Order: sequence, then C-alpha cells, then structure tokens
Amino acid sequence: MTTTWIGVIALLGAGFGLAAFLAFHELRPASPALGPALARLQPPTGDSATPTGRPSNISRLAARLHRIIPATDLRLLGRTPEEFVTSLIVAGLLGLAVPSIMLGLLALIGRTFGTGLPVFAVIGFAVLLIVIVYRDVGQKAVIARRECRRAVCTYLDLVALQRAAGRGTEESLTRAAGKGSGWVFARIRQTLLHAELSVSAPWDGLKRLGNDLGVPELGDLGDIMQAAGVTGAQVYRTLRARATSLRVQIRTDELARAELRTSQLEIPGALLLVVLMLLALYPFAARLLDAPTVD
Repeated sequence: MTTTWIGVIALLGAGFGLAAFLAFHELRPASPALGPALARLQPPTGDSATPTGRPSNISRLAARLHRIIPATDLRLLGRTPEEFVTSLIVAGLLGLAVPSIMLGLLALIGRTFGTGLPVFAVIGFAVLLIVIVYRDVGQKAVIARRECRRAVCTYLDLVALQRAAGRGTEESLTRAAGKGSGWVFARIRQTLLHAELSVSAPWDGLKRLGNDLGVPELGDLGDIMQAAGVTGAQVYRTLRARATSLRVQIRTDELARAELRTSQLEIPGALLLVVLMLLALYPFAARLLDAPTVD
C-alpha cells in the first residue's frame, strides 16, 4: 500500500471519528439551562456582551447585519441574532471545507481540475449552504406562526369561557393560559408572569408579544381585554366572535394551501405523461429517420 493511500485512509478515518463524536455529543441529553429561562423572564435591554461587559465580535457583526437579519422570525423561534449569525458563519465555513477536502482527496489520487473549477465549487457551495440556512429560518417561522395562530384561537375560546364563568380580566388570562399546552401557551404564561412581576397590565404584555412574534391576533386579544379591564366592558361575545373569525380565516388559509399543493402535484404527473408519450413515439420517429429515401 502506497503512502498516498495510507494518508487518504487516515484522513477518512479521522473524518468518520469526528462525525461519530459530533453525533454522540448531539444525541446526549443536555442538562436544563437556568440562565435562558431567567433571561426570558427579564430580557436584557442591551446587546449581548462578554463577561467583561464589552460586546462580542458576533454581537457587533449581528448589529451591522441588522437590516438583513429576520429579527421577528428569530424571536418567534426563540433564537438570538448572534445564534443566527453564528449558524451562517458555520454554514459558510462548512461550505468552504467540504469541497476543499473532496478536491484535495481527488488531487491525492492524481486528478487535477485547474484553478477556476475549485474556486467556483468552493465559493458556490458555501453560498448555497448560507442561503439554505437563511431560508430554513423563514420556512420554520412560517410553520411556527401558523401553529401560533391556531393556539391563539384556542386561547381566545378559553379566555371567553373564563369570562363567562365570572372570572376577572387578569384571572381569566392567567387561568386560560394555564389550561393549554405547547410552546405558544408557554410563551403566553411567561409574558403574563413577567407582567405580574413588573406590576404592569397583562394586556400590554400580550400586545408586545404579538408585535415581537409577528402575530397580530395576540395584539387583538390584548385590545379586547384592555377594554374589559379599563372600562369593564362585557367581552364574552367579542372574544367568541374574534375566535370564530380567526378560525374561519385559518380554515380558508388551509384550503388555499391544499389547493396549491394539489396543483403542484399535477406538475410531476404532466411531466410523466410527456415522457411516456416521447417513449411511445420514439420507435416511429426512429423508423422515419432511418427509412431510405427514394430518388
């Protein structure tokens, strides 16, 4: 066995060992973090900083890229701009490393590609991974926002039932939030708890949460409950009507998505039909082309 193949096998073994270590590290159960939970109860007013009080390099880079960072989607997903920028950097470095390693292995066995192709492959793959990571955040945010709207619809019904049972405004919001499960109700409970600890109106916290997450339905609930808490208005019918209209809107959006998916499913069928027609016509076309011409 030559020295070249020994180096290739050693490099492949090191890569496999690193992949196995990373997989084991990610699958290992992590201990619960108390810091993020306390930070969500009392969010910081400034940018992320290092233990010395100075902003980190990632924080400064995130501040410079604030125009292209989807801040609302990140807040909805519970991620910080620093984590998003870090994922973009990791994706870019991975895109630079993978083609370089593959081209290096091919160079070890004697394959050469010149200069233009390796540079294009490395830069193109890095840009591709960055775009995939960026679009993945938007797609996950769309799904999370859709789930959030459904949870808010249920929350409206629960608050209406609490009001019908004679509960007060703040008590109705708190007890209704405790009846639900899932990350949306957890965020609502955290918001109500933060409002209670800071001695502020819970409907103001709901409106801020709706603006932060890009879910205006929470802001509508805050406005309705503000009318009940300030003026003492009877809001049971208003809450049920808002829940009904939101439910109809969600159903309409789901039907539109289903029709779009159905129309997209017709495209592969049409392409398959075209391929079958070409395969059926190919023998006749070949005979016509091979037929001798008569002078």
